[in-house]
Amino acid sequence: MWKASLNGARRRDEHPAVPLTAAELAADAVRCAELGVAAVHVHPRDTDGAESLSPSVIAEAVTAIRAARPGLPVGVSTGAWIAPDPADRVAAVRAWSVLPDFASVNAHEDGAEAVAAALHERGVLVEAGLWTVDAVRAWRGWRVPAGRVLVECLADEPDRALADAADMLALLAPGDPAVLLHGEGPATWPVLLEAVRRGLDTRIGLEDTLYLPDGSPAPDNAALAGCARALGAR
Repeated sequence: MWKASLNGARRRDEHPAVPLTAAELAADAVRCAELGVAAVHVHPRDTDGAESLSPSVIAEAVTAIRAARPGLPVGVSTGAWIAPDPADRVAAVRAWSVLPDFASVNAHEDGAEAVAAALHERGVLVEAGLWTVDAVRAWRGWRVPAGRVLVECLADEPDRALADAADMLALLAPGDPAVLLHGEGPATWPVLLEAVRRGLDTRIGLEDTLYLPDGSPAPDNAALAGCARALGAR
């Protein structure tokens, strides 16, 4: 499975094609799905353009994507930078009126297990975001099942990112949930190629990189998805 990470925390001044509104997210989701992307990961925004976990903001984005591309799984982030207090994140999840198909929870963040538990209770597939080997160990202590593990290599230097990937993957076992491996910044494409080589799930999108494999600026999410497909993402 490969996923399109459409916007993340990106601002419009970082790239003019970053989708922010529900309609923009839906349009990009359709374009990427037509290229073979099997799911989308989005960071819905409020009317001021700020990331939000509020029920109305989540509902608007998820509903728009599902209407534009029925059957395409939609996921969101629950990153602590969106709502620093874990109790606020848990309360937001419990108040969601429209549920995404999946949601990521960063294992190293305070209150991560409680957020994961709230998602699980509501029937939302939990993606455990693992940024370090310590995060892998923290996730091992959860009493909440995860449906997918995200091995996220955030080092800018490609060799360091690939080494981090190897270290984290070495701590995972055959019986663990499906693994999605991805990088960010300059390491995005090398890590994507490593995911393809290993036969792991991966992702691509403006959240992770603003550049094509040849170093030229990416016009939009669809261009990134097209390159990932050409490199073997399926």
